[in-house]
Amino acid sequence: MSEVRLGLTRAAPVALGMVPLGMAFGLLVVNLGLAWWWAPVFSAVVYAGSLEFLLATMVAAAVPLGQIVITTLVVNSRHVFYALSFPLHRVHPLARPYATFALTDEAYALTATPEANTWSSGRILALQALLQCFWVGGATAGALLGTALPLAAVSGLEFALTALFVVLALDAYRAAPSPRVVVTAIGSAVVAALLVPEQMLLVAYGTFALLSLLGARRAA
Repeated sequence: MSEVRLGLTRAAPVALGMVPLGMAFGLLVVNLGLAWWWAPVFSAVVYAGSLEFLLATMVAAAVPLGQIVITTLVVNSRHVFYALSFPLHRVHPLARPYATFALTDEAYALTATPEANTWSSGRILALQALLQCFWVGGATAGALLGTALPLAAVSGLEFALTALFVVLALDAYRAAPSPRVVVTAIGSAVVAALLVPEQMLLVAYGTFALLSLLGARRAA
């Protein structure tokens, strides 16, 4: 139980930050003309942050299934790189399917530290479960609010996701300062945006992962 409490404590600040993001998603679902209950369904079953915003829009517009599948693969391809350093080996084998499912950007950011490789299964799972609970709760609250409040009356929530990732990046840098990593990340993003803007995220992650692996090999 002490390990579970440590996981909840670690995740609590970020989980609170996910509430307005979830509310923004819930508001969007309702204002797209979908029933309010689609918000908790998407957030609980899909649970993919930015993809959920795209998915709700595509569902409302009756986009063909093939296009939805391709979009999902492109947007969530970054999770392949997350798995390279996520401490999945510390999770109990029976719980690994959920830990893999719940490997979001926020969960990865909170576990992307050397000390996470010593965490217990209970701590990691508690962290991931709390993040999802707050996301689902926020989405549900936003959807219910959206039944009475039009989306046009709410402003600024679209920046909440960007702000959260900025804070996570700053915290990660403070925990393990590395100017080389920052330069590599920014350089990868800029080059990908200039050369292949339509696949910027995937190419940027791939370039960053490759350069990081080469740097680690040289250091060894």
